[in-house]
Amino acid sequence: MSARRWLISGRVQGVAFRAHTQGRALALGLSGYAMNLPDGRVEVCAQGADDALDQLARWLRHGPPAARVDALHELPAAAGEAPGVGFAVR
Repeated sequence: MSARRWLISGRVQGVAFRAHTQGRALALGLSGYAMNLPDGRVEVCAQGADDALDQLARWLRHGPPAARVDALHELPAAAGEAPGVGFAVR
């Protein structure tokens, strides 16, 4: 089990990005969270199988139909940073 964290910029707030991310992550069996940041980006932290995390990362590059992703940055996630159960929208 691995954990990853991403920062997504573009038109990613006000377009249901977090809710769609939650649905995608849960469908992939991942736990974690998605939250809006004050600077307009969305932060996503997820934990689970590497192949599921890879699939989520590919999806995050585009997001839901109303979103426009300008950049996706992957950052190291500290052990235990993503909650072990469920996927929260913060």
